[in-house]
Amino acid sequence: MEANSKNLTSYLKKYFGFDQFKGQQEEIITSLFNGEDVFVLMPTGGGKSLCYQLPALMSDGVAIIVSPLIALMKNQVDAIRGISENDGIAHVLNSSLNKSETKTVMTDIKNGVTKMLYVAPESLTKEEYIDFFKSVKISFFAIDEAHCISEWGHDFRPEYRNLKSIINKIGDAPIIALTATATPKVQEDIQKTLGMQTAKVFKDSFNRTNLFYEVRPKVNQDKEIVRFIKQNEGKSGVIYCLSRKKVEEFSQLLQVNGINAIPYHAGLDAKTRSRHQDMFLMEDASVVVATIAFGMGIDKPDVRFVIHYDTPKSLESYYQETGRAGRDGGEGHCIAFYDYKDIEKLEKFLASKPVAEREVGMQLLSEVVAYAETSMSRRKFLLHYFGEEFDEHNGPGANMDDNMRNPKKMVDATEDASKVLEIISKTNQKLKINDVVNVMVGKETSITKSYKLEKESFFGTGKGKEDYYWKSILRQLIVHNFLIKEIETYGILKLTKEGKDFIANPTFFEIAEDVDYKKLLTDGSLDKEDVSTATLAYDDVLLKQLKDLRKKIAKKHNIPPFAVFQDTSLEDMTMQYPTTIKELTNVFGVGEGKAQKFGKDFVNFIAQYVTDNDIIRPEDMVVKQVADKSSHKVYIIQSTDRKLNLEDVASAKNLSMSDLLSEMEAIVYQGTKLNIDYYIDDILDEDQQEEIHDFLMDSESDSMSVLLKEFGDDYEEDDLRLMRIKFISEVAN
Repeated sequence: MEANSKNLTSYLKKYFGFDQFKGQQEEIITSLFNGEDVFVLMPTGGGKSLCYQLPALMSDGVAIIVSPLIALMKNQVDAIRGISENDGIAHVLNSSLNKSETKTVMTDIKNGVTKMLYVAPESLTKEEYIDFFKSVKISFFAIDEAHCISEWGHDFRPEYRNLKSIINKIGDAPIIALTATATPKVQEDIQKTLGMQTAKVFKDSFNRTNLFYEVRPKVNQDKEIVRFIKQNEGKSGVIYCLSRKKVEEFSQLLQVNGINAIPYHAGLDAKTRSRHQDMFLMEDASVVVATIAFGMGIDKPDVRFVIHYDTPKSLESYYQETGRAGRDGGEGHCIAFYDYKDIEKLEKFLASKPVAEREVGMQLLSEVVAYAETSMSRRKFLLHYFGEEFDEHNGPGANMDDNMRNPKKMVDATEDASKVLEIISKTNQKLKINDVVNVMVGKETSITKSYKLEKESFFGTGKGKEDYYWKSILRQLIVHNFLIKEIETYGILKLTKEGKDFIANPTFFEIAEDVDYKKLLTDGSLDKEDVSTATLAYDDVLLKQLKDLRKKIAKKHNIPPFAVFQDTSLEDMTMQYPTTIKELTNVFGVGEGKAQKFGKDFVNFIAQYVTDNDIIRPEDMVVKQVADKSSHKVYIIQSTDRKLNLEDVASAKNLSMSDLLSEMEAIVYQGTKLNIDYYIDDILDEDQQEEIHDFLMDSESDSMSVLLKEFGDDYEEDDLRLMRIKFISEVAN
């Protein structure tokens, strides 16, 4: 290829209809024509594809484009065929083709018809293909999604590591590597692996100024998402989930709520995936629910929102996926739902991996936690991660994130951070997060007793503050690299050099006062009565009146108020304003049993309130639930009726004991009785049962945090949960 031998702009107009290049595109293409290796780092929507498509159309021979995504290949081949009279101009070569289709591809290449051949890295390794490519003219190699080469990249694909040796076997031709996400570490790894250390590097700014970044606590998120989509009716969006099961369940939930959504994951057959992709592109479906694990090759310029249902595994994947929004320069709203419990699940998953992979995974996760919990500009945080400076006050898009729009109030936590680090040091770095929290607040546990920590002078020195405050400080100390959490020792906290320096010479350390994680308890999750902390404001006047009504009804039945309806249910009533028993069953935590037993007074009261105050009821607030095919309700009721051992019930449905108890809690809180006396009688004697029962009878709350505070040293958490299930079942239902 000769430099400047073509009038690039006229070909740009001829093939793509553009009058001018975007950013550095022209320079990139010229370098490729000059026979140089080129490395392109350009954000999603920056015009990467054109950097290899245009030179391929203008060159002799065929360009081999390596891509990991079958869906993206199909999408791009369709687009290229759309600008040519001959469909043979672009082809795909992968495992989805039959023999005659493969033969057509090879004939078109031999005859010089094909200018672009999209291949999966696995296809390139086949000897027959390598021999074939040796016999034809290759204009250049394009490695798309080049971050897949790096083990530090978010989509690491081991087969990508062999690309250089395969390219060497085929023959000498320039290489263009392209990626939309690469930290400096990933960039170095890509160049080294592809033997491109001398390549010309083109790096665009990663700042997508039109995208608004927001992190919300993972609370009532189904309702939050349905509400958000309905407020943005007619707009296209993508929702990412971590599991195929959740993709299927959530796309169904959206469908029953009148949202035209389709699932998209690797478990669907190729035909269905292709059909769903086309439905989204043709706007027959407005929302795609997809797995993060399966890269989505959907090149749709007007995606208006990207929602992460689950906490992402790395900031690279998060940036890549949010980058699918607003590629046309229009609005793009990026919402991630965050719960530290997701991180703990991912950590457990990493624990079984080889050491090197585990370390990489842990590092990537710690960056995600830092991003989710930061109080600084999210844009600045992201850009810094990709090695780019940003002025959060005056830079382009400076006000486009939740932290900058609503800054969090910061508080000085230097003294408390020092206390925590000193305790870790004085206890010889052998405690986990929860153990340190227990030492701070002076709670005796089997761990504190075994190390005789309650005899130490520092035991209980943090009694004046709540568990969640100390847990938040510990997580921030991990984020700022004063502490590391060792996975192989099940989360034991160790001091880093910075941590030891901080003890010797404390520097200023602050945390956000109004962090949503205030409601996080020591297990990292939100407790039942806290579930509505992040929802839209409810009707305070009605809420107070409903609480008074609940008290009255509780007195009449001689039961505690929470046994009638929980606070979360009352709060939901003040947003939905149910005026019939049927509508009441749509309220959070209210089943038919509860609605029939206690509901009449509530719906009559709400109906009168709605009339008196001229309230227009927001019917879109009612999120209809899918009849869960995988629900274990019937099985659990039948099993407890037959007095089966609960461990066997959990095992039969492939549930952990904790998950089984959650299912049982949902059953009794919605008003159905479960008789588990036969099981509890084997683990707790009469006096123990009576003690817990009497406490619940007089308690204002059935929260696990309250129960654990009272009985945590004497009873296992599962035993307390079982007693709570028995209590609600007998007293409230």
